[in-house]
Amino acid sequence: MATIVLAHGAWSAAWAWKKMRPLFRAAGHEFFSPTYTGLGERAHLSNPEIDLTTHINDVAAVLEFEDLKDVTLIGHSYGGMVATGVAEKARRRIGRVVYLDAFAPKDGQSLFDLVGPQAAENMLGKAKGEGGGWRVPAMPMPPDTAPEDVSWATPRRRSQPLKSFEQKIRLQSTEPPPRHYIYAKKSGPGDTFRQFAERAKSEPGWKYYEIDASHNPHITCPQDLMALLTRIMADK
Repeated sequence: MATIVLAHGAWSAAWAWKKMRPLFRAAGHEFFSPTYTGLGERAHLSNPEIDLTTHINDVAAVLEFEDLKDVTLIGHSYGGMVATGVAEKARRRIGRVVYLDAFAPKDGQSLFDLVGPQAAENMLGKAKGEGGGWRVPAMPMPPDTAPEDVSWATPRRRSQPLKSFEQKIRLQSTEPPPRHYIYAKKSGPGDTFRQFAERAKSEPGWKYYEIDASHNPHITCPQDLMALLTRIMADK
């Protein structure tokens, strides 16, 4: 049995992993899926001061108050930024970090640094135009998402606090936990996450995997994702 903690993606929340919960439960795993401040069922707490540190603290607090150890920490998409910070803050509690088609920042990098200036400018423009200046509206879901999943997920997604994309992460640890990278192959060439896939394939301390899915395999192919996570968690 594993203890699994989720750092979910931007605009999302714990609800987005509803298809994975019964799979984890059936396998005997404990699954904690904290929702970040300002999103999902905590959207009523949204405010302009929420940043990456806020979301790192949201997840790290669960590890502390639940006294979790040897945690498999999954960071999906933006959640890779959060998971990286949590692994730094609560290193002794983390057994491994699984980056699921996720950002994998180095010290001093923000999400805006990693998406590149054009994408950052576009997202900033949307925040000014539609998100009140401090919130970035949600991007469309991948085109292969089933219509019923689009209908379920779209009204639940919330604008992301801008500062969470702007804040640069600060890392000091020279000994991160074992890191695993899952690249979603259907993202296509030139996508944002390919840079981290290439890094994971070439740098020591990483193990690399691929899944035949687009960016949200927890929604589009949960059984396939569960099989891959089971393989990773069995890897000593």
